[in-house]
Amino acid sequence: MSPDTQLPDADYVVLGSRIALGLDGGFAVAVPARLRLLEASGARAPLMLSVDGQPAEVHAAQRQAFVDGGHVQSASRVRNLFDELVADPAWLFAAGEPGAPTPGVAYRTVRDAADRPIVSLPVFENDPEWHLRDANVVVHAPGGDRVLRGFGGLYIAWLEAIAGERRAAAGDPDRRFVVVCESRQIGEALVGWDDPRVRLVHTVHNSHLAAPHDDPAAPVTGLWERWLRTLEAYDAVLWPTSAQREDVAERFGDPGTFHVVPNTIELGEPAEAASRDPHRVVMLNRLAPQKRVDLAVRAWPAVVAAVPDAHLDVYGEGPLREELQALVDELGVTASVTLHGATSERDAVFDRSSVFLTSTAFEGQGLSIAEALARGLPVVSTDVRYGPREAVGDAGVLVPPGDVDALAAALIDLLQDDARRAELSARARAAAAAFAPDAVQPALVAALRAAVAAPSRRVG
Repeated sequence: MSPDTQLPDADYVVLGSRIALGLDGGFAVAVPARLRLLEASGARAPLMLSVDGQPAEVHAAQRQAFVDGGHVQSASRVRNLFDELVADPAWLFAAGEPGAPTPGVAYRTVRDAADRPIVSLPVFENDPEWHLRDANVVVHAPGGDRVLRGFGGLYIAWLEAIAGERRAAAGDPDRRFVVVCESRQIGEALVGWDDPRVRLVHTVHNSHLAAPHDDPAAPVTGLWERWLRTLEAYDAVLWPTSAQREDVAERFGDPGTFHVVPNTIELGEPAEAASRDPHRVVMLNRLAPQKRVDLAVRAWPAVVAAVPDAHLDVYGEGPLREELQALVDELGVTASVTLHGATSERDAVFDRSSVFLTSTAFEGQGLSIAEALARGLPVVSTDVRYGPREAVGDAGVLVPPGDVDALAAALIDLLQDDARRAELSARARAAAAAFAPDAVQPALVAALRAAVAAPSRRVG
């Protein structure tokens, strides 16, 4: 293994609030892909960790789904805080210090299978900063109650226990422990962790810009504004596109820790062109406000008027499904637009289509675009920040965000021009190759090497 693809000797985990196939869209595909890339780069049995409080049987099903889909090597690589808290809380009982619940705060108690209380968690209804509150987490240890400072204290106690396991197994008490934070709430909760052996690396999965998501100079508000204040605490920040990295660096400054590391896809084998329906367009995304599937549906009457046998297949689930079906019915395109729901046959869906369409309002990277390109599909996409422009290149057509007429015109042009579709299709896999693991690996390794080599940014 060359130095460009070999990680420094350390233990590596990726950590998200929740990572669930079918619920978390491309995020739930990108995170285990990063785990696989860490292992391919020499990480010893890296772990994928989550802290959501679903029942253990839900997590067991999610772990199995990752294994069955080939996303992780073994279910043992996927661990959850609350599963381990209930199964064997010895690590928790050893944490914290003597104390009591914070006055005036409501609590809910987590119990084991024998109905014994293990931990009481503070409850903050409708508080977007609940994960940052320092109300005591109460640990019901056999020798008396102990407390941890907020959810951050609970998360750190769990991570310290895992790091301790790894250091003991390696026989090295000073071994580095690298946590790749995949969720902003996780990163924010950990910025007080000042162990000099720990490195915090933070990834970015979406646009930081406020609606309408097209002005990098507009005020940044809400969750993103708060997270951006913590930028200097991370030992590396991984941006999915050059454009977003440059916009943030220009506006907020680069503390010397910014790296461009896209999420990866598997290229697979090329599709057979003969299998394609020349007038079938496919979308694959969550049916959520960000994806603006309604724009594609509104463009469709013009498309089907020009290309009568055209069909739009929409795959994905989300809160807007009923609303979108009502729009399909209202516009009279029920015969040519189908909302299929989620699919586990992504490649087969792509291989029988001739154009991939996304009418998204904003992106971080747009993983489904790269996946479609890998199957040789030309792309029609809104030219939004961030992702489509860097992903599509010369293998598709970009149209102004929100422009229904331009969307329809681009689709009509491609569906009526077999030669043009073939030309774009021939370029598609070359565009997708930029997101293959071997193309992204050197950037990921360089970012983590820099983080491990430098002192922790949270010490001193």
